[in-house]
Amino acid sequence: MAADLARLPARDPQGNVRVVIESPRGAVVKIKYDTALGTMTVSRPLPLGLSYPYDWGFVPGTRAPDNDPVDALVYWDVPTFPGVVVPCRAIGVVRLEQDSKTNGRVRNDRILAVPVKHPRGDDVKRPEDLPARVREEIAQFFLSAIFFEPKNPQVLGWGGPDEADRLVDASPG
Repeated sequence: MAADLARLPARDPQGNVRVVIESPRGAVVKIKYDTALGTMTVSRPLPLGLSYPYDWGFVPGTRAPDNDPVDALVYWDVPTFPGVVVPCRAIGVVRLEQDSKTNGRVRNDRILAVPVKHPRGDDVKRPEDLPARVREEIAQFFLSAIFFEPKNPQVLGWGGPDEADRLVDASPG
């Protein structure tokens, strides 16, 4: 019997943040882990011309204000595969607000993480270590990927690694 990916602890024994990959870099559909089925399912296609710039997934064992696990974008130059668990360092958070499914606005912040075993990313410790253009493109991707969804998203800014770690630790599933 396979493990329920959503119920894995958020951190590994070394304290690294675990990220379960749903949509790998280059995917043109949003893939989502379905806890009831215990498998990855297609959520929806991205708008024409868009693909995930980096691996996309969630931090298991967490529950964010939008009632989903904390979202995570894994900043590295390779794609993995849906269902792969990647130990990461949280380097920042993109603060995002959107319309809730029921009523009002809700935060849907996203962790930006670098895999622990990614030597080309060793110098990336916080969002400011990325070129400003890369940060702007990541923020724009988050807005564009849900452009046709009834969410009315707004990027509120960036936070550093301490804020990202607090988000993970303050969001137990």
